[in-house]
Amino acid sequence: MVSVKWLGHAAWLTTFKDTKIIIDPFLTNNPKAAMKADDVKADMVLVTHNHFDHLGDAFSIAKRNNAKLVGKFELSLDAQKAGIPDANAIGMNIGSMAKFGSLEIAMVPAIHSGNEGGFIIKGDGKTIYHAGDTALFSDMQLIKKLYKPDIAMLPIGGFFTMGPNEAAIAAKYIGAKIVFPMHYNTFPPIAQDANKFAKMVKGSKVIVLEPGQEREI
Repeated sequence: MVSVKWLGHAAWLTTFKDTKIIIDPFLTNNPKAAMKADDVKADMVLVTHNHFDHLGDAFSIAKRNNAKLVGKFELSLDAQKAGIPDANAIGMNIGSMAKFGSLEIAMVPAIHSGNEGGFIIKGDGKTIYHAGDTALFSDMQLIKKLYKPDIAMLPIGGFFTMGPNEAAIAAKYIGAKIVFPMHYNTFPPIAQDANKFAKMVKGSKVIVLEPGQEREI
């Protein structure tokens, strides 16, 4: 059993049996944030890319919790400069799965900017795909082939990322049983109706959460 809690925008608190992971913790100055950064308890902090609305409070959360911060190599150097111990500033890159205790984590491609990527997290019999910020791209089909995600968190806001039309195709490419929309309605340029998106997706169950809501999968 895995628990996923949407904190607004692209921020997720994901709880495995023995590990709490927060992804893209943009909480401070996020008008839709469902949690204060100071209240976050996490063992790991994952950052898909270095834009302000994804990096967010990552460094402060990692320092306060003595948590491992995982992102691309360059981000790990910034984390060290911010005072995160070298042992907790984990720089990786797109390639293959890496072991972190009972979990396996991989970075996967995204099409965006800011040294972008997405994450695959595998543990407790479930595989999660957090797409980060991305456009639609055909190699999402390789993510399905290689990792077979059970759960996908996909941006639908448009303007900076996929919109609903593109994200519906992405859902088909990825083939996850469950899709959670994210990265919408935080700011006016990314206003979208997630329920309309849900009706566009075929072959996956779309669960539309409000910030602060949680589901066990």
